[in-house]
Amino acid sequence: MSLVNDFISLFFPQLCAGCGEPLVHGEEEICIRCLADLPRTGFARFADNKVAQAFWGRIPLEHAVSLCYFEKGSRLQKMFHRMKYRRDPRVGQVLGRELGIELFSSSMFETLDAVIPVPLHPKKQKKRGYNQSEYIANGISEVMNIPVISDALIRNVHTSSQTRKTRYNRWENVEGIFQVTKPEKLGNLHVLVVDDVVTTGATLEACCAPLLKIPGVKVSIATLACA
Repeated sequence: MSLVNDFISLFFPQLCAGCGEPLVHGEEEICIRCLADLPRTGFARFADNKVAQAFWGRIPLEHAVSLCYFEKGSRLQKMFHRMKYRRDPRVGQVLGRELGIELFSSSMFETLDAVIPVPLHPKKQKKRGYNQSEYIANGISEVMNIPVISDALIRNVHTSSQTRKTRYNRWENVEGIFQVTKPEKLGNLHVLVVDDVVTTGATLEACCAPLLKIPGVKVSIATLACA
């Protein structure tokens, strides 16, 4: 089978989601150089970081981090575009592993019990074919050896895009749209809520709010990027 794959790769090479160069043996979705050049934040090394500060006074989180800084026109944006709009969610899993490595090396996340991807509305997920946040969560799970729980929290309202909305309008657009369906799965756990990017934090705040109503639950947040 490997000889067949090598033959196919010779004429139809897989291209890096960041730079567009052909991938070599052992590389998956993103080349080693692009992974090394990710604009990493280092937020997993200190609790008082930009993302954590964005939620102060809003919801009582344990910790909040992002792997990278997001910049328009960057290679990271190209990776996100391929992940979300070109039907290649495996990019999210590779980046999720990178995020998992950061979390695994941080004492702030030693007590994590499970990962919860921010859910899509069923209509949107059916149209896209997958939830990219679930692939990110799977990558984290691989590294940290903790389960992904994707059926205990649902998005029960289909909302319009958050793009170009003000902070208040973003919150108004997502308020009350998430619902816990299986609280018995989450009681007394420290869960990590995962998404691709955080801007104002409105979606993540709305996602965490019902989780924090479950007795004994502690919530942390991790995203691939912060805008």
